[in-house]
Amino acid sequence: MADQIPLYPVRGAAAVASRKRAAYYSAAGPGAERPGRFQLEDESAHLDEMPLMMSEEGFENDESDYHTLPRARILQRKRGLEWFVCGGWKFLCTSCCDWLINICQRKRELKARTVWLGYPEKCEEKHPRNSIKNQKYNVFTFIPGVLYEQFKFFLNLYFLIVSCSQFVPALKIGYLYTYWAPLGFVLAVTIVREAVDEFRRFQRDKEVNSQLYSKLTVRGKVQVKSSDIQVGDLIIVEKNQRIPSDMVFLRTSEKAGSCFIRTDQLDGETDWKLKVAVSCTQRLPALGEDSDPPVHESLSIENTLWASTIVASGTVIGVVIYTGKETRSVMNTSNPKNKVGLLDLELNQLTKALFLALVALSLVMVTLQGFVGPWYRNLFRFLLLFSYIIPISLRVNLDMGKAAYGWMIMRDENIPGTVVRTSTIPEELGRLVYLLTDKTGTLTQNEMIFKRLHLGTVSYGTDTMDEIQSHVMNSYSQMYSQASGNNANSTPPRKAQSSAPKVRKSVSSRVHEAVKAIALCHNVTPVYEARAGVTGETEYAEVDQDFSDENRTYQASSPDEVALVQWTESVGLTLVNRDLTSMQLRTPGGQILTYCILQMFPFTSESKRMGVIVRDEATAEITFYMKGADVAMSTIVQYNDWLEEECGNMAREGLRTLVVAKRALTEEQYQDFESRYSQAKLSVHDRMLKVAAVVESLEREMELLCLTGVEDQLQADVRPTLEMLRNAGIKIWMLTGDKLETATCIAKSSHLVSRTQDIHTFRPVTSRGEAHLELNAFRRKHDCALVISGDSLEVCLRYYEHELAELACQCPAVVCCRCSPTQKARIVKLLQQRTGKRTCAIGDGGNDVSMIQAADCGIGIEGKEGKQASLAADFSITQFKHIGRLLMVHGRSSYKRSAALGQFVMHRGLIISTMQAVFSSVFYFASVPLYQGFLMVGYATIYTMFPVFSLVLDQDVKPEMAMLYPELYKDLTKGRSLSFKTFLVWVLISIYQDVAFITTVTFLWKVSAITVVSCLPLYVLKYLKRKLSPPSYSKLTS
Repeated sequence: MADQIPLYPVRGAAAVASRKRAAYYSAAGPGAERPGRFQLEDESAHLDEMPLMMSEEGFENDESDYHTLPRARILQRKRGLEWFVCGGWKFLCTSCCDWLINICQRKRELKARTVWLGYPEKCEEKHPRNSIKNQKYNVFTFIPGVLYEQFKFFLNLYFLIVSCSQFVPALKIGYLYTYWAPLGFVLAVTIVREAVDEFRRFQRDKEVNSQLYSKLTVRGKVQVKSSDIQVGDLIIVEKNQRIPSDMVFLRTSEKAGSCFIRTDQLDGETDWKLKVAVSCTQRLPALGEDSDPPVHESLSIENTLWASTIVASGTVIGVVIYTGKETRSVMNTSNPKNKVGLLDLELNQLTKALFLALVALSLVMVTLQGFVGPWYRNLFRFLLLFSYIIPISLRVNLDMGKAAYGWMIMRDENIPGTVVRTSTIPEELGRLVYLLTDKTGTLTQNEMIFKRLHLGTVSYGTDTMDEIQSHVMNSYSQMYSQASGNNANSTPPRKAQSSAPKVRKSVSSRVHEAVKAIALCHNVTPVYEARAGVTGETEYAEVDQDFSDENRTYQASSPDEVALVQWTESVGLTLVNRDLTSMQLRTPGGQILTYCILQMFPFTSESKRMGVIVRDEATAEITFYMKGADVAMSTIVQYNDWLEEECGNMAREGLRTLVVAKRALTEEQYQDFESRYSQAKLSVHDRMLKVAAVVESLEREMELLCLTGVEDQLQADVRPTLEMLRNAGIKIWMLTGDKLETATCIAKSSHLVSRTQDIHTFRPVTSRGEAHLELNAFRRKHDCALVISGDSLEVCLRYYEHELAELACQCPAVVCCRCSPTQKARIVKLLQQRTGKRTCAIGDGGNDVSMIQAADCGIGIEGKEGKQASLAADFSITQFKHIGRLLMVHGRSSYKRSAALGQFVMHRGLIISTMQAVFSSVFYFASVPLYQGFLMVGYATIYTMFPVFSLVLDQDVKPEMAMLYPELYKDLTKGRSLSFKTFLVWVLISIYQDVAFITTVTFLWKVSAITVVSCLPLYVLKYLKRKLSPPSYSKLTS
């Protein structure tokens, strides 16, 4: 147990391998001439001279002007003092703060580490604690942090200064409570709300960190908390228990030497993933025994267990290699930010304008006073007297309104289960321009259904599956009738058959071979649930004798494969058992066919195919089966004239296609392949390239068996919801970790990309030159959707970030596949920086948390995939279709109401300030208050509370109309309900009403004049405006 086993970080190995793969595939294969074509790395000067956004003629004739580049135009915009005044100071301050934060929070580089099994105290390096922390503050930073978040806004900072000025006797105007009571109430509400949220986060973290695990030590098993686990600990994880940290999988109770894990909390996928124990430790009779001689075994991604996943079968033992902040799941998430709504920022700008008006009015008063006496003191007193122009009650009323909006959203019966987790940004739902969505579990249910089987001359759909079943039954019945007739000598006929000339096979035999290939070429494992009273030791020992269909479920890393195996079961050929070395099929007649698994070639994103070599135990025939994407298989299979056309037809129907092929091998051919394959796997340098080359030697002239079509079930009402969002002017981007073909199929089937729209698939690029040429090719396309992979996106963002953002934002839809969680968050930030528009991210898995937290508005879907995304989101919904009503109805109402409410509260303060100005002018510009303090506090709260409540309940368009005509949403994104224009209209109304009130003589005339003079012209103007310039929704409500 005390053996010193050096373990190298999986991340580093994976990065090196991916670079080697990229180099290999860019230098070999179909693009063998690619290095020569794209060899522009050494010609950087030539690239600088050749602009990316050149005209068509310039590109063709290679005539260009470098200054036509958008990047060059940006650099020439502003220089010197003009740049500093127009926002350069803010950029410099932000850069300095970011630099200081990076210095204070500098991340350590992950290096190769030596792990002592069972002896964590021998580790020389210090590693982070294995504790989960989602809190924003600690005990010392809570009060300063909350106060900073409040007083960074001009409105609150202004009132803090005004309130503090009342401690100076010469500046004191009224009672202290007049200023400190509203400010203290606002701060108290904010601090209590943040404290409650922080305490809830603390309780959730404590619950996870306090989970107990069994740890193996020299004294036996001991219980240890999750937060006390260290690098080098040997941890036992039971079935249905969360894996506490990143570990290497050493041993399992399963006799097959493998186990399944559930990753639904990590990536939103409900399929179980197969993990394999390290063979040398799995073979040990007891874990505490030393191996003699020492064994050296290379580790792969299959030998790792990631933190926050769940063990689904058996009991596992692993050694901890990464803890806390260094685990894979934590490194793929970003720190949450405090989100501020666009309406709050706009109101903050208006308060700055009001402050300038306040200073100007005070200067006018002091000037008319003649600057007599201590004029600067009078100036400050006037500033305090007119301070009600900026009302402190604005924050209180807005917070009350936002709480009411959140209550209405959660009480809406049309979107049950919706939860508002961030009550400060409901108005953001009405200002969105970009919606970035995940695919698996968000747009789709991640449930596959087999829809089509094509054999070249005949095609079978869902309504003709009974024909396939009869063909399979006939084939096996004929096979066993021949076998019973030739019992005594079965080997000679088989040899004669293999040497016979090729003849055209019957449809029945072709269907049988296709179904058998689909039933064998996969990585699916049947799992049998434990019976009551059966212990864990015998549960799996009896599996191969218990083939009851009711007790069996299929598990695999891909839902496509589960759908294929379930389909073969429905037509009569059932997978009943599988381990690492063999699998068993049951025929329609009940016979068991056993196949020995000689080699497995798993699916990779580079090869786009997977294969298996099996030996039939009954006939000793060796067959190489392979299935994969049509782009990868078209060059491998024998010549045919139907594959490309049928693949296109199925893709247009939104089906995910797989090409299935086989090749019969002799014993000599397989032995030769095995020796070369074993040598390639033992290579120290370029192992993956050599292994791929050996496998490719088998992938020649394979017999094409069939083409399958599988449909990924979409969530309910996804298509009409996406159509509604598009009509509302919202641009939709799909960011997924799935492969390119899958993402394209879902984009078509969900109508994210319309049937008439072209799709530009961005070719894989690895260098600046390739990215340059590919972007120029994409620029020529007009009104087409973009499909780009994560690796190509990374290269383009490194060299041509501005150009890519400019081109992508012009597309009606964008699909990014093979995206990591950090890439998703980076795309969100890129859109925010380059467009300045409001973004919304929606997802359901733990890999969507970074994207949700980075967006201006994050929406999480809570379902069978787990709650990690919904807990991190600002709004939590149960189905994707609910987003339509959430934006069209509640987003519209929240924004319209808050805009009117904010301007009304300012209007209310302007009335008092105008009356104070008239009063001071009449009485020789004396800096004396017109009303007492308690009257002012009552006026700002109780006396005018009913108009505030009426605005919170205001409704300009009925919810049915907003849903029926989503085009109304486009006006909201322009921000016309709250702007300097509407604000000036409210200011003029305030001044007009004040003058009409102050100049009246008697009480009777006050009442009549206020009623007639103040209200009648406004209603006349409002009536004329409606007649001359009716609003966009007036035709809908008539």
